[in-house]
Amino acid sequence: MSAVILAMIIWPLAWWINIRLANSSASNTRRIKLLVPAIFGLTLLAVWELLVRGLEVPLVILPPPSMIFDTFCQKLPILWKDFVQTFVKGALSGYAIGCLAAFFTALMVDRFDFLRRGLLPVGNFLAALPIIGTAPILVMWFGFDWHSKSAVVVLMVFFPMLVNTVSGLGETTSMQRDLMQTYAAGSWQAFAKLRLPAAMPFIFNGLKISTTLALIGAIVAEFFGSPTVGMGFRISASIGQLALDMVWAEIVVAAFAGSAFYSAVVIIEKGITFWHPSQRG
Repeated sequence: MSAVILAMIIWPLAWWINIRLANSSASNTRRIKLLVPAIFGLTLLAVWELLVRGLEVPLVILPPPSMIFDTFCQKLPILWKDFVQTFVKGALSGYAIGCLAAFFTALMVDRFDFLRRGLLPVGNFLAALPIIGTAPILVMWFGFDWHSKSAVVVLMVFFPMLVNTVSGLGETTSMQRDLMQTYAAGSWQAFAKLRLPAAMPFIFNGLKISTTLALIGAIVAEFFGSPTVGMGFRISASIGQLALDMVWAEIVVAAFAGSAFYSAVVIIEKGITFWHPSQRG
């Protein structure tokens, strides 16, 4: 019970410290911006640990963070193989194929109006299909290895990327396009120097949305058939064995991978669209 009391003391104390830091004169400095979420995260882990041990929560319901960390360290080779199978092979390959295909399809949709009227409504319909319905079909088509997971990811990221790119390509105003014509710019020059730069924030919005969809799609697809490796396979097998510490270890890997993937796209976006108002300040 002393652990529960300690948790009840730590939480309001950390809350008070974060409020003071967030409202301080140095709140906009990089140090404070990093310190506030770090304190919150460490406090959450500490309270989790103390409550689970103090209330004697069964391990099959919620293991403490220390147990998850021990499992993470002990099973690191297995976690690495699962990461490579699911993220590198399945998610990244499907992400690259789906986003590139969506980009070039958006160029065709922007050029030919009949594709805009015919393809986009169908795309919205297909995008609404549940992954639990499409994943088993694609697994049967492409096999149980990472190829079928990549196909699921392609289907998940294609239409969000397509819609965002098409919207971005139509972002320029008629006055801007008329100005390019007065400069005697050809269609390719107008696209490269006006329309594509104007569409970049929309394109990167689609890329950022797709980072999350890619990882989710690859993991969920492994629930419907996979070789004896992969994050989704490991989560499913560990749940059947009541090894919740391994499940949480895989969740930690997925969280870090997804956050790093999203952050990488954000960094690239800042470098390319530095001129956009959203990147200033």
